[in-house]
Amino acid sequence: ELLFGKLANRGSQTNRTGFSGGIIVGASLGLLWTPCVGPILAGIISLALSEAVTGAAVIIIIAYALGTAIPMFIIMQGGRKLLKKVPWLMKNTGRIQKIFGVLMIVTAVAIVFNLDRKFQTYIIGVFPNYGIGLTSLEDNDAVREQLDKLNAVDDNSKIGAPMFDASDSSVPLAPELIQGGEWLNSEPLTLESLRGEKVVLIDFWTYSCINCIRTQPYLNDWYSKYRDQGLEIIGVHSPEFEFEKKADNVARAIADAGILYPVMQDNAFKTWRAYKNRYWPRKYLIDHTGKIIYDHIGEGDYDETEKEIQKALEALSNAEINTKLSDIEDNFPKSGFLQPITPELYFGSQRNTQLANGVPGLTGASNFTVPDDLVLNKLYLGGSWDITGEYAESEEGRVSINLDYQATVIYIVLSSDTGPITVTILNNGESVGTLTVEEEKLYTVLELDEYAGGSLEINADQPGLRAYAFTFG
Repeated sequence: ELLFGKLANRGSQTNRTGFSGGIIVGASLGLLWTPCVGPILAGIISLALSEAVTGAAVIIIIAYALGTAIPMFIIMQGGRKLLKKVPWLMKNTGRIQKIFGVLMIVTAVAIVFNLDRKFQTYIIGVFPNYGIGLTSLEDNDAVREQLDKLNAVDDNSKIGAPMFDASDSSVPLAPELIQGGEWLNSEPLTLESLRGEKVVLIDFWTYSCINCIRTQPYLNDWYSKYRDQGLEIIGVHSPEFEFEKKADNVARAIADAGILYPVMQDNAFKTWRAYKNRYWPRKYLIDHTGKIIYDHIGEGDYDETEKEIQKALEALSNAEINTKLSDIEDNFPKSGFLQPITPELYFGSQRNTQLANGVPGLTGASNFTVPDDLVLNKLYLGGSWDITGEYAESEEGRVSINLDYQATVIYIVLSSDTGPITVTILNNGESVGTLTVEEEKLYTVLELDEYAGGSLEINADQPGLRAYAFTFG
């Protein structure tokens, strides 16, 4: 710096406004500017080494030089005019330089101790949409189209498209996670071990990426809301810079952002390449069967992503219920009974064909009235219920579930959306006990000493009771 500073001063003294002085000043600034122009220089050097320098490469260099020179020129001209108009600045130039020098030192110290990232995380928490417009270029369709051409993605792999149909048998299982460093917040996980039990959201990120930082509050929120329902989020940390490969740095970034979900290091970019990924951040949603059903590039569309998570969790819940019901069927095969037993009865609109006092397939909130005479093996609801695809949820006021059955044992799959709910059970009009419903599971409603027919009534006085299915033994 001192050497070229002297040359610049000599050139400017010789010819303060001439071409030669400007060249010397430009050369000295250029060497100091090299860290900023590093990516451009690296690209051009790589092209030169491979003898692939073209007119396009020359245009890039010229464009970058102009892009640097024009603002420098404006700053120079504007600075001269400002100094002429404000004499105080001319008298205190030395002090101003010292003040900015101190600010640069303070900034450097802050970077060393990661205070800059903490500040950035705080700002994003307060202003979540800060700077989104600055990164809109990468969401441009034309840019994505050109990247697709440069990175010819194998269409047969079905990885890299925005939406997937898991029922399509040609859709492969999601690529397995390939170890590439330490795991943080968790022991090492595999998609194979989670298959059938979890919905997995994979998030490719790197901790110095502003786009990634802005998505983390949403990821943390989804993890806290849905992990008990079967959602697992795995952050795949694929580093953009060499310093981001250090596990200690990643751990500090995780602590600063309050990330609680598992994070694996992908320092060699093996998992990144397995997913044919090109973006920070990018999210892949994997259903309980192990197939990618949705992915999203970059920021935004958080409501859409959350809806896809909810759909995948609903499918997982349905699969678990069907498994429980099939286990009961195995234990109580219909062919083993001389007497007929009541078949399975479902509450959700997708399969409630035996709902006798409502229209099968009906969804939404409705008020039901139970008739005096019930038809055997038919389901009746009483009071206000909100019917969804897989369950009926009680609303305000007293509600009831009613049916005339033939069985020895009666089971029901229930859960609560509002905390513990106590329901009362009546058999043939007489109270036979209560159930406290909280977690989603199979509850035993009634166990008789011998096979019999009867009339069952289940009553509740709280909203949030979710009824999924009856089964009988």
